[in-house]
Amino acid sequence: MISRAVIDEIHHRADIVETISTYVTLKRAGSNFGGLCPFHSEKTPSFTVFPATRSFYCFGCGAGGDVITFIMKAENLDYPSAIELLGKRVGIDIVQDEKEAGALMKRKRVYEMNLEAAKFFRECLFDKTLGEPGMEYFRARGLSSAVIKRFGLGYAPQDFGMLTRHMRSKGFSEEELISGFLCGKSQKTGKPYDYFRGRVIFPIIDTAGNVIAFGGRVLDDSKPKYLNSSDTPGFKKSRNLFALNYAKDHCSEQLILCEGYMDVIALHAAGFQNAVATLGTALTSEQARIMAKYTKKVIISYDSDEAGQRAANRAIQLLSEVGLEIRVLKLNGAKDPDEFIKKFGADRFRHVLGQSKTGFEYKMDAILSKYILENAEDRIKASGELCGIIAGIASAAEREVYIGKVAAALSLTSDSLKSDVERQRKKLYYEQRKSDSREAVNSAKKYGDRINLDAVKNVAANAAEETILGLLLTYPEHREAVAKEKIALKNEDFFTAFGKKVFDAVMELHTSEDGYDSALLGQYFTDDEMGRITKYRVDRGQLSENGSDILRVSVEKLKAEKLKESEKSGEDKFASLRRKQQMAKERKNNIKNK
Repeated sequence: MISRAVIDEIHHRADIVETISTYVTLKRAGSNFGGLCPFHSEKTPSFTVFPATRSFYCFGCGAGGDVITFIMKAENLDYPSAIELLGKRVGIDIVQDEKEAGALMKRKRVYEMNLEAAKFFRECLFDKTLGEPGMEYFRARGLSSAVIKRFGLGYAPQDFGMLTRHMRSKGFSEEELISGFLCGKSQKTGKPYDYFRGRVIFPIIDTAGNVIAFGGRVLDDSKPKYLNSSDTPGFKKSRNLFALNYAKDHCSEQLILCEGYMDVIALHAAGFQNAVATLGTALTSEQARIMAKYTKKVIISYDSDEAGQRAANRAIQLLSEVGLEIRVLKLNGAKDPDEFIKKFGADRFRHVLGQSKTGFEYKMDAILSKYILENAEDRIKASGELCGIIAGIASAAEREVYIGKVAAALSLTSDSLKSDVERQRKKLYYEQRKSDSREAVNSAKKYGDRINLDAVKNVAANAAEETILGLLLTYPEHREAVAKEKIALKNEDFFTAFGKKVFDAVMELHTSEDGYDSALLGQYFTDDEMGRITKYRVDRGQLSENGSDILRVSVEKLKAEKLKESEKSGEDKFASLRRKQQMAKERKNNIKNK
């Protein structure tokens, strides 16, 4: 394990405002800082950094914790890896106990393994005997040797065990290869086999230069056409983009978002080094937020088929939610950017980039193309669809502009369309209010609580627990009162399993030789659980009454609720009586110690 002294030093050196500022644009709000949350899509800032307590909390999605928790969530890391990354940033080298690392394959090991596999695939591609099928495919797609080398492209021979044998010879175990999605194990024979066979290989490289995964494409029409690495200890496909390692240095003004690896490579080869692609899946909200870190505008250049149009509509929604300016590229005469550049050249592509349409214009064209506009009924249907889209736009200025465009296209007056838009906005408003009301009721009753599954079973007991834990997390004198038994409170007094876990962790740290430090809680809890723990602290910090009387009353309330639950569950009368007598005794001691 990483020593307490090292964690303390990293936590001290890694200024939380400075660290989070590299991910989020923060603005001072009194003694704190606020910004748009990087963990969910929002247009109104609900993310707050508290320098005084060296913590952060999002009042929108509940994410929260300290600087270590933030790095865990932002970089998809476990607790030790987040400390290691922060350590590098503040100039502290961390030496971990390899025994404690145990069977869990570390991210660094995944990177080492993937780098060796990438070298193997590349050597196979340039081998005149083994790699000829792959090289022939790339030549047919118009790729030069320089482009092939720049992207580290490779070839996986049609052999069930060549990669596995090579990797084993380099010291990687079968278990590591399976965890890294490089080989599988046959259910029939129990023997390992290579995942990537008879495919050209596209290494996925992160912005730090690590090979984190692979994509493989068949050379014919067999299925599946593409095979992509599943999530591994070193890779999460929803949080990465192909070629962002190159594009990040060329995209401050705009990014070009494509569907496929070959589209991106063709664009880079033609001089458009600001192109990226998703990794075999539809665009995710996490990927949209990543793009918002690097650029102001995204031009969507998806395939022109029906599936591409559906994907573009989803991308428009996700990208607009993170505040990006969106344009959509329509390529006439070609199904994708790769084919367009081959047919018409880079200059023509540059020209059509400048003619890309806004997200609304793209949707409007798609809707108008469905209808015969000379037909009155079709015009009414088109108007209804377009007004529905405009109604969801927050900016009044944008709504006015788009109403004018629709009015011109459908030969209608702007005033009539404006009335329809406002009617739909009212409908959306009431639907949202109903939804918010339902969510508020469910939240109060703790329905759907994924962090504290027991909370819904007794809301009153859980409320008392949250008060107690908020006080213990925030005030050392309350922890000391419990530790010295001035207030009688033990693990078995808690109703929920999560409450017990938090109480145990807090008191274990408080009574340890080095004492309590909130930075160490992350070793016991997930980043989502740390968000809930931070909420307890934030909630207490907003209240003026946080003295010992509040703690005593809350402890008595919790024990009373626990007693009720015991009686409901059929606890024998003598045991119930003993519990009541014990509670009365504790109440007297509490008054005496007050």
